[in-house]
Amino acid sequence: MRMFEKMFRLPDVRWAATALALFAAGAAAQFSGAPSWVWIGAYAACYVAGGWGPAWEGVSALAQPRFEVDLLMVLAAVAAALIGQWFDGALLIVIFATSGALEAVLTERTAESVRSLLEHAPERAVRVADGREETVDAAVLVPGDAVLIRPGERVPADGTVTAGESEVDESTLTGEALPGRKAPGSAVLAGTLNGTGALEVRVGRASEDTVLARIARQVEEAAEAKSKTQLTIERIEQPYSLAVVGATLALVGIPLLAGAAFEPTLLRAMTFMIVASPCAIVLATMPPLLAAVALAGRQGVLVKSGLMMERLAEVDAVAFDKTGTLTNGEPRVERLTVLEGDEARLRTLVASAEARSEHPLGRVLAEIGPVSAAEAFEALPGRGVRARVDGVDLRIGHPVLFDDTEAEAARDIVAEFERQGLTVAVVVADKRPIGVIGLSDTVRPEAATAVADLKAQLGTEPSLLTGDHPAAARRVGAVVGIDAVEASMLPGDKADRLAGTRTLYCGDGVNDAPALAASHVGAAMGGTASDLALQSADVVLVGRRLTALPAAVDLARKAGRVARANLVFAAAVIAVLATWDLVGELPLVVGVAGHELSTVIVGLNGLRLLSKRHWRERRAEPARLP
Repeated sequence: MRMFEKMFRLPDVRWAATALALFAAGAAAQFSGAPSWVWIGAYAACYVAGGWGPAWEGVSALAQPRFEVDLLMVLAAVAAALIGQWFDGALLIVIFATSGALEAVLTERTAESVRSLLEHAPERAVRVADGREETVDAAVLVPGDAVLIRPGERVPADGTVTAGESEVDESTLTGEALPGRKAPGSAVLAGTLNGTGALEVRVGRASEDTVLARIARQVEEAAEAKSKTQLTIERIEQPYSLAVVGATLALVGIPLLAGAAFEPTLLRAMTFMIVASPCAIVLATMPPLLAAVALAGRQGVLVKSGLMMERLAEVDAVAFDKTGTLTNGEPRVERLTVLEGDEARLRTLVASAEARSEHPLGRVLAEIGPVSAAEAFEALPGRGVRARVDGVDLRIGHPVLFDDTEAEAARDIVAEFERQGLTVAVVVADKRPIGVIGLSDTVRPEAATAVADLKAQLGTEPSLLTGDHPAAARRVGAVVGIDAVEASMLPGDKADRLAGTRTLYCGDGVNDAPALAASHVGAAMGGTASDLALQSADVVLVGRRLTALPAAVDLARKAGRVARANLVFAAAVIAVLATWDLVGELPLVVGVAGHELSTVIVGLNGLRLLSKRHWRERRAEPARLP
């Protein structure tokens, strides 16, 4: 309900709805035998409600100078009314008014997505100057200012940590599934979420230059550029419109100069404009595309418009984000090495010490074994936890816990785990290392199948673009069959990499929003995707099955083939009727009947794609990390 309320706040939507209602009222009155003044009045009101916008845009375009199909459609509708075909004219008006309303809705959704992104940045910040703290607007911070970020607060500006230790959740910007340790010298980004420690940060960039602000600008700019792309028919509107207008004027002017009677000459010219109007051509492309949209939606793939379905058929490459896209974004224990004692004992000590932890890794480690009572629990921001279990003083967490130990063997294991792309947790008991644990994200079971299908379908090598550690990225890439891996990328890097290409990009986080908007087609993982990713994406995998992506590409290509066949048929009918009118005497009733019949045929041909037999999705074979 809220969605419809937002839509009806837009003037274009209100005018289109009014025109549709008036058209329906006029048609009902006309075909029920009501007096002519009733249905003509309804149709005339429909002309005004739905036609003034396209007419104004068409007249405005003449100043460029450019003659667009908007003005041609309005002229054709007026011509239809002049020879008594009010129904045909009103139908043309409704089609164009609805198209304009859809464009307005998409533009507003883009603006909302940018506004929601900027909400990640806090409005207020605690600035520290001369030992005093003051709360100020984050927008007034300048490079060199010192700010205090308390536990649980969002970072107000890009900068460098000068004091304190903590873990910071950067998933909204980098896609990294796990919080990263921050200590003096570490860089932090505006909009990221601080963990359990306090940090002092020196501001490095003004608010309008932060990574978060640049993401917002990139989303807005990329979406604006994409909105200028037109459907197949719109790419030929200029020459087609000029040709039809020129031919119509010639049909009026030349015979009149030769002494022909005015009324039959005008009737022939108006008949030509009606049969040459692109109703069938407009419907030639939209029904197959919208039918494909509907079928994909029933299979858990939301394609946001017919235009996006057309673009999906054009892609020639594919790129993926890692965390939350190829993987589930849920860490699990992959490796466990015991340095002292037995594994069962190690699991019990770790699970017991982590039972009270609020850290994402701590919650995973708390489930690796049975739990005993723990005493003196303490969270060590940016490092891990400390606790006493069964008389043993334990420290579990980041490898920096080895700083005061002499454990070369343990350091070698840590280095090996890190080379494999694992997140490492060390276990220290009474200042002796007793274990090393390697954790990683879990790969989606269908990821390898989807990647292989898209590779075969598009004929190009897929890419993995991620902000994660290179070793972790390469590890996932090897499992799913992607050799082209680019890691440690910021959101802007992804957008720059995809701009100007015909790449299908699949991601899920706020950090993916610029790439989703800049790519030829952006696909977001439903369920786990951020609100901004869903707004920026052209396709949403509601069912969260990556194997649905190659099936959607296949369906889009089928829709494209049907649309092209419809265009050929519609153009042929127009050519036949127009030629008949030019070289012979085309009866008005035959012209209107042929025009309407061709429209019905291309519409029905497109709607056959609603059948489920056109959806081909291969069953996935689970992939496992080595």
